[in-house]
Amino acid sequence: MYAYRQPSTPPVVKNIIIANCVALLATTLLPFGDELLARFALFNIESPFFHSYQIFTYMFLHGGISHLFFNMFALWMFGRQLEYELGSQRFFTYYMVCGVGAALLQMGVGYAEYQHAVAAGGMQSAMHLLYVPTVGASGAVFGLLLAFGVLHPNNVIMLIFPPIALKAKWFVLIYGLLELFFGLSGYQSGVAHFAHLGGMLWGLGLLYWWRKQRKIFF
Repeated sequence: MYAYRQPSTPPVVKNIIIANCVALLATTLLPFGDELLARFALFNIESPFFHSYQIFTYMFLHGGISHLFFNMFALWMFGRQLEYELGSQRFFTYYMVCGVGAALLQMGVGYAEYQHAVAAGGMQSAMHLLYVPTVGASGAVFGLLLAFGVLHPNNVIMLIFPPIALKAKWFVLIYGLLELFFGLSGYQSGVAHFAHLGGMLWGLGLLYWWRKQRKIFF
């Protein structure tokens, strides 16, 4: 998919991409890479591995090259335009709020799933939920997609698979509904669908807060 091109990559987008690439290299190549994941990925709040700072650190970790590539590609395509429009400081604030918001919703859903599993089958059957990490910038990136759709609703986004063109507002709406469906239905297990929705919801709330404060206009 693509948005329209910008002549250069602004500093926040560039530095976030670099940070994510360095983090993947560290967790992949260093002998204590698994320890880094155990310490900085996001875990269920009931997990012995959980630390409060993970709501920030998890979004800089990824599960592999393809996971990293698609997130950073979307960040580069949509984030450049948004950083030019919002300014670097406000863009960084928006990105982090979306990422943290994604983590909070994912934690809430994970906690509810754990409590339900304990009630249904006992502590032993629920233990595996405490050791499943959440990693990736997807929540923050979904917030960027939401922002692009809100600020440029009639811009056309060309999808690669399938090769069709959609206005940004419809693209965001369809993507959001799909994430809600997958999250509620249990299809595509292993993907943090509620984190994606969390990034979009917190991003939408922040955009409308800024509009109310007359800091942005749309």
